Amino acid sequence: MKEDLSNFRKVYKKSQINFNGLKDPFVLFEQWFKIAKNDKLIEEVNAMVLSTIGNDEFPKGRVVLLKKIYLNGFVFFSNYNSEKGISINKNNKVSLLFFWPSQERQIIIKGIVSKTSSSFSDEYFSKRPFKSQVSAFLSNQSEIIDSYSKLKKDMDIFLKENKNKKIKRPKNWGGYIVKPFEFEFWQGRPDRLHQRVLFSLLKSKKWKINILSP
Repeated sequence: MKEDLSNFRKVYKKSQINFNGLKDPFVLFEQWFKIAKNDKLIEEVNAMVLSTIGNDEFPKGRVVLLKKIYLNGFVFFSNYNSEKGISINKNNKVSLLFFWPSQERQIIIKGIVSKTSSSFSDEYFSKRPFKSQVSAFLSNQSEIIDSYSKLKKDMDIFLKENKNKKIKRPKNWGGYIVKPFEFEFWQGRPDRLHQRVLFSLLKSKKWKINILSP
């Protein structure tokens, strides 16, 4: 397959960053997230690309869902024995990427990730839909399987045998929290003169703000 995409063009002109008064990246994130949440063109505003460094020393990104936002971090849930879980265990430096095309905005976050408490994971797991709980219980995430149809059959059998039963959270499934030390906000602008602002966390726990060239 050979295709020339060099003529693909999009004019970015919907919004712009007001650089005056910028202090806290969490405040700006909250503002942008609220606007994106109310945008009907965005189906999953909490979808984000989590990038880790694998055992092969290559970076790998995959979409996960942001589930909670705190003053000091962003929470998602996963299988601890999955490929990303193993990568995190080896290297706890990760990045998150939010891209909202209809808003012409992108946010890149670098941070340190760690597991949440067991009680925190238990509480969230108990609120998940029953079939989602079963999937977490049955799936050895990232491992090679014989066939998808067998996995589906195993789930159907499990559902039939455990109907209306309470599923306990597997010990290898739970939450992670990413505590940022860097935010980069990108706003698309006309003529590719995009706006970029970088927040870097200093040892004093204050945020240093730099405007970047597009």
